[in-house]
Amino acid sequence: MRRLHRRLSQLLLPLVLLSTQAHAGVQLAVDGVDDPLKGAVTAGVELSQYATREVSDAQVRRLYERATDQVRSALEPYGYYDASVSGDLQQVGKDWRVTLHVKPGEPVKVTAVDVQLDKTAAEIVPIRRAQRAIERLKGKTLDHGAYDAARDALSAQLTANGYLDARLLTHRVEVTRADHSASVKLAWQAGPRYRYGKVHFEGSQFNDGFLDRYVPFKSGDYFSQGQLLQLQQALNGADYFAVVNVMPDVDEAKAGVVDVNVQLAPAKRTIYTGGPFIGTDTGFGMRAGIERRWVNRRGHKWKNELVVAQRLKTLSTLYSIPLPGDNQRSYNIGANYRDANTDTSQSRTLELVANETRLWHDWTRTLGVHALDGTFTVGKIGNEPDNTPGIEHGRSTEVFAEATLSRKQADNFDFVHQGWSVSVAARSTVGSLLSDASFSQLTADAKWIHAFGERQRNRLILRGSAGYTWTDDFTALPPLLRFFAGGDRSVRGYGYQSIGPLNSDGRVIGGKSLLVASTEVEHYFTRNWGMAAFVDAGNAFSGVDYQPKIGAGLGVRWRSPVGMVRVDLGTPIHDSQARGIELHLVIGPDL
Repeated sequence: MRRLHRRLSQLLLPLVLLSTQAHAGVQLAVDGVDDPLKGAVTAGVELSQYATREVSDAQVRRLYERATDQVRSALEPYGYYDASVSGDLQQVGKDWRVTLHVKPGEPVKVTAVDVQLDKTAAEIVPIRRAQRAIERLKGKTLDHGAYDAARDALSAQLTANGYLDARLLTHRVEVTRADHSASVKLAWQAGPRYRYGKVHFEGSQFNDGFLDRYVPFKSGDYFSQGQLLQLQQALNGADYFAVVNVMPDVDEAKAGVVDVNVQLAPAKRTIYTGGPFIGTDTGFGMRAGIERRWVNRRGHKWKNELVVAQRLKTLSTLYSIPLPGDNQRSYNIGANYRDANTDTSQSRTLELVANETRLWHDWTRTLGVHALDGTFTVGKIGNEPDNTPGIEHGRSTEVFAEATLSRKQADNFDFVHQGWSVSVAARSTVGSLLSDASFSQLTADAKWIHAFGERQRNRLILRGSAGYTWTDDFTALPPLLRFFAGGDRSVRGYGYQSIGPLNSDGRVIGGKSLLVASTEVEHYFTRNWGMAAFVDAGNAFSGVDYQPKIGAGLGVRWRSPVGMVRVDLGTPIHDSQARGIELHLVIGPDL
């Protein structure tokens, strides 16, 4: 027993002595420099790794002795090659406190930049832009991170624009400490510029050649990674496929020609949708839909939707026939029954439409014909009797041509930081041919979103709408072709389509013209929650009697799993005829 006790004592005594010499950790402080230099120094010094790790006295002293060289090494990538470092080492209780005093010295400046590149490659705009970014390093403090990024960006642009064999022959930064200068020398051998060969689609459910309409290039065109991305996005946007992989066959490229393999897997052919929804313009409702993503091997589509809400009921069907060509052209035939009940009008209309859509200079262009027939009532408030003085009734048939142009761009359509959308439309009858009233109409809508501030937690949103109508009989136009203002996407603080020109009995009947503008600022406290402040102004009017209504208020923003939810409280400003607070609820994308 004594022998066992003595043996245990011999084993445990060193551990006990070691534990008495260990300390909880090292508190590191750095002064004399600010971020990003301070962060680089802290990360580059080994002592920073022992903030919560036990360390012995001997370890601390060894690490402290190495800290000076580590600080100098951490500063060199930022152009500071003559840094001086002093420090203090103190024991505080069980911990150690280390303070490093850093004087970065005079920074090294880039005095010469020499970029050698094949002349033909340098004439390509994205490559030339990347080359100039490197040349702009001249005169600036040497920053190895910025240099590496600029060098890699030019290499990436060479590859992206077809120089698949490009090699970086020289990449050197020469630093002269004596005069705090540096010279940058880079040289590329671009090699041949590759062209497209054939595009092979694997796993498609369509006739051969049908998917060629989505290919934004032709065989023999110069290779471009940007165009491959366009092809990927176009195939995803077609909604035919669950899997889309676009892969250039670089390994098998011969004689400067590279084929493209596209691997596909069909999506679910039929989609059923449905569920409740709510919006202050429409009230509570239910939506149900059925969509046939492709009807046949020629890629035809068929979509049907039923909406039943408190103030809106619609039943629509649309059949689309894609046509050959790289402009994604298609013919569309549809019908839409609409029963709408707003604060100022009621209407029941049946609309037939036939049009052609295509991509046109990066815009979506639509040319078509509409046939509209129905009954309507304007000026009615609530459940007033139909014979109330001032209420106007009508029945209208209008056959008119329509042309629209629309385009939108965004960095992320789920939540836009930088983006915009524009839509313009022109409608016109052919005199009074098949129509109760001759009219022509122009409309335009635009929206711009710009994120700003720290971590882009703020957004400025500008919105505008305008319209003008020429007609020989305004009273024959249904509410769908008149202009009203007010509502979630118009002047908040007013009910949906509740403001506009009045008849002799003081009832809103809509106008020939529209002009609305909005300014909104959002601030997000977390990734998903924020608030908004807004001011909207505008009105519908006839002639030149434009008297804008102003609404302002505050709102809450929530990036929900089903999309952006906007809840706003708006109130009229300087309006003796309208008071109170109006609730506005919108669920949907930014653009």
